Amino acid sequence: MIRGDGVGPEIAQVAKDCIDATGVGIDWEEVDAGVDVMENVGTPLPDDVIDSIRRNKVALKAPITTPIGSGFRSVNVALRKILGLYACLRPCKSYPGVNSRYQDIDLVVVRENTEDLYAGIEFEKGASETDELAGFLEKTKDVKLSDCGISIKPISTSATEKIVRFAFDYALKNDRQKVTAITKSNIMKFSDGLFQHVAEEVAEGVAGAYGAHAIGFEHKLIDNMCMQLVKKPELYDVLVLPNLYGDIISDLCAGLVGGLGLAPGANIGDDYAVFEATHGSAPKYKGMDKVNPTALILSGMLMLKHIGEADAADRLEQAIAEVIKEGKYLTYDLKLDNPVGTTRMGEAIIDKMKQDG
Repeated sequence: MIRGDGVGPEIAQVAKDCIDATGVGIDWEEVDAGVDVMENVGTPLPDDVIDSIRRNKVALKAPITTPIGSGFRSVNVALRKILGLYACLRPCKSYPGVNSRYQDIDLVVVRENTEDLYAGIEFEKGASETDELAGFLEKTKDVKLSDCGISIKPISTSATEKIVRFAFDYALKNDRQKVTAITKSNIMKFSDGLFQHVAEEVAEGVAGAYGAHAIGFEHKLIDNMCMQLVKKPELYDVLVLPNLYGDIISDLCAGLVGGLGLAPGANIGDDYAVFEATHGSAPKYKGMDKVNPTALILSGMLMLKHIGEADAADRLEQAIAEVIKEGKYLTYDLKLDNPVGTTRMGEAIIDKMKQDG
């Protein structure tokens, strides 16, 4: 358990209590990361946090702030790179009782976690290496680049194949009907185009292995997909995307179901898995017992499924759904009149599990 900072420790405790209430005997090893430990250890991501994840293989992580000037582009990105967490899984599901323009949404975003513009290969305006790169591009691509910052967008065959296979494996294991690969391949033909072509090859291989009609496959352009998700989200199921598009689309899908307070996430690699809420650390609400703990509790639900505790995961999700539908013990983002605090909502979820046996 990584307690995080800002509102992290508060929602971490509530999530831990709710997961423990399922009866699964988890022996929690609790560690701290973020701005709250920065002053004492000089880094927002201490070695003991990484060591703990490597020992235990699985972690539930509360939100973490990346301090300015810490040397990290992002603590979350650092964790993904260090541990090889190549797949970001973000389910977006409607729960009756949530005030939303949409109902019956059930989408899963599978985001490649290591490449694309988020790889951090950047060249600052005015730096000598930037001028050198600009000169090379002018000679080889006949483009004039001056007064520019430059970012490099790598997309590889190996990473694309891995993430698309992950999406199909998830679909197969969870009785999903279709995988949609999303790019801007009509414009970026050698990066997004590669992603599209590899996805098509993987889909063809899956069809050969499991039968042509086991899981549907299609490709969509990212701009059109944004419109499609707003107009007719019911037509889509599992979405697999490069890093940047996956980040954007996952927020769009969270908006369809009521916001980031209901959006869980998982970062999964070959050896380790870190489960986390999609939202940030909200430091202005620190210590106020105010924020919605649902996203982190649902991330715990995903964690339970990952470690083979599917029944406990289902009971936890059902309790959350019942509390939301009942509408009595909800935080301010879900209930305008007489909202409750973080802890009280967690207690209501625990009470539901006890009532349901």
